[in-house]
Amino acid sequence: DGESLGQLEYETFNAAGGTVTLKGVSVHTGTAKGIMINCAKLAMQFDALLPGAAVPEHTCGRQGFFMLMSMETQVDTGKMNYIIRDHDKELFEAKKAFFLQAGQTLNEIYGREVCEVSVKDQYYNMYDVIKDNMECVNVAKAAMEKAGITPICDPIRGGTDGSKISFMGIPTPNIFTGVENLHGRHEFACIDDMKKAVEVIVNIVNIEK
Repeated sequence: DGESLGQLEYETFNAAGGTVTLKGVSVHTGTAKGIMINCAKLAMQFDALLPGAAVPEHTCGRQGFFMLMSMETQVDTGKMNYIIRDHDKELFEAKKAFFLQAGQTLNEIYGREVCEVSVKDQYYNMYDVIKDNMECVNVAKAAMEKAGITPICDPIRGGTDGSKISFMGIPTPNIFTGVENLHGRHEFACIDDMKKAVEVIVNIVNIEK
């Protein structure tokens, strides 16, 4: 599930999804003064309550973020879908609380319930499991070094299948696959790096025999 040659990762984000259901008031524009509540405007106001610098395009390394994934509004109804991410469990919990508080703040501004906010956890940082089971990482490092590859151990700014598998009782670090620019228009795979990934996997099997 990894990318570039040499990547060996055992830290992922903690992840949650956030949903904002907007409740506006639709009325003819000619008599709208003091009555209309436009959900398109509510959506902009809600997003503005979140920290503007805590978004993917302004963060890196272990910095977490909020991301508005999709939004659909009419005057009287609307829905926004977010993802919430952080490597640190305490900061992750704080971000979820901040997100929920933004909904309360918007309701207080209008003096009525104009939005309903919910948060649902998606996956957790697999390092919380792997830190007590580092043998799997050490085996992967040895397998890479045997293939002439220097392991690159950086935190993943995302999640992997191993995130959930680790919490199911099988510590599962992430190794490279030879893919670059994942989940974008410029995604590609390098055959030479893919062959190296196969070599590493064979080495892991032989080390563990």
